[in-house]
Amino acid sequence: MNELKKDENQFKNKIVVDGETYTPTIKAYKNFDFLMSGGARPIRILCEYYEPLTRLETLGIEATILFFASARAHSPEKHAKVVAQTEKDLAAAKEGTPEHTKVKADLLRLQRLKWMCQFHKPIRELAKKLSEWGVKRAAQDLKKVSVCSGGGPGLMEAANKGASEVKGSGSVGMGISVPYQKGLNPGVTNDLGFLFHYFFTRKYWMANICHGLVAFPGGFGTMDELFEIMTLVQTGKHPDIPFVLFGKKFWNTVVNWDCLVEMGTVSPRDVERLYITDDVEDAFKYITSYIDKSETANKPATSAPKN
Repeated sequence: MNELKKDENQFKNKIVVDGETYTPTIKAYKNFDFLMSGGARPIRILCEYYEPLTRLETLGIEATILFFASARAHSPEKHAKVVAQTEKDLAAAKEGTPEHTKVKADLLRLQRLKWMCQFHKPIRELAKKLSEWGVKRAAQDLKKVSVCSGGGPGLMEAANKGASEVKGSGSVGMGISVPYQKGLNPGVTNDLGFLFHYFFTRKYWMANICHGLVAFPGGFGTMDELFEIMTLVQTGKHPDIPFVLFGKKFWNTVVNWDCLVEMGTVSPRDVERLYITDDVEDAFKYITSYIDKSETANKPATSAPKN
């Protein structure tokens, strides 16, 4: 047990109020040092549950179409500018130095990512169409559906920007604090921007009100979220929802879905849930008809899980 430090200042630096002397203290819930301590971790976790819950309910966000996609893919215009600047940096760097090695690697990565620039337009268009549909549903006294992303840059930003073009839709961003991102993308509605410290609380809220999922090409984060929600549906922890994988070549090359079935690790029904397409209108019709039919049939596909 720690003992009080023998510090003369412990009995100095008192405060005086109306001529009376008092010992300074602070309420526990205002004690920043305590709130940031390991002992207060459960409190911080509860904050990341109750604060989003309160805000989402207050702002009437009860259903989302969740967009997962690469944060690394720039728009064609931005990609060209970044490549041009990186090429200049490479020319200016002295060969054989750590700086030259780094810039050369950066340029190679950009060259590899160029093919993904093509998805900026379709993801923005799809997010806009779904947001318009979501607003129209609300006008018909049906559950309003909003677009939600991980709040990052790249293709996620394109999705949020598409949603932001629709009045009254709400563009949700559920971000995570990581060293290489300074904040949420500008396409997120100010009041609907959430920044999480814990991945599991972020995952909870992304899944909790998710009524449909759209996955564009992406890396570990995209794969993680896709397989997580597929697992929740597979195990009955989440209502059945439409899954759209946009980009046939990518999804049929990166993951061998048929092999998973042949090896017996998943059932055919698990893979049949996935709708793979290259067409915005096709994706839009599949998602909207899926949700509309589920509601008509009084199925729970548009009812957020309660636990």
